[in-house]
Amino acid sequence: QVQLVESGGGLVQAGGSLRLSCAASGRTVSVSMMGWFRQAPGKEREFVGSIKLNSAFTWRADSVKGRFTISTDNAKNTMYLQMNSLKPEDTAIYYCAARTTLSPITYAKANQYTYWGQGTQVTVSS
Repeated sequence: QVQLVESGGGLVQAGGSLRLSCAASGRTVSVSMMGWFRQAPGKEREFVGSIKLNSAFTWRADSVKGRFTISTDNAKNTMYLQMNSLKPEDTAIYYCAARTTLSPITYAKANQYTYWGQGTQVTVSS
């Protein structure tokens, strides 16, 4: 089992920045890819970005390219989501997720991720 704990959410004005963290514990050696998803009220959970742990290769949703960056600190078993130039439409609960399989095809599919954190709220005011 792998446990994931997000932190770093909060309230920020439009144009501001936040950095989310996702600390992994447990059987982390089995994890090959981690990702960030978000869910706004009344909307479905959507892909934000993901990272391959053995290469640090990342994918990002078009809506966040140029603004959000995903990185990891493998020594700390922690993934980060640096969010810059935040917009009100970025308001959502942000979840980190982990999976034991690698795929350049299903990296954005939430149902391919086995482990999930509890989520952290990000609110961007206009």
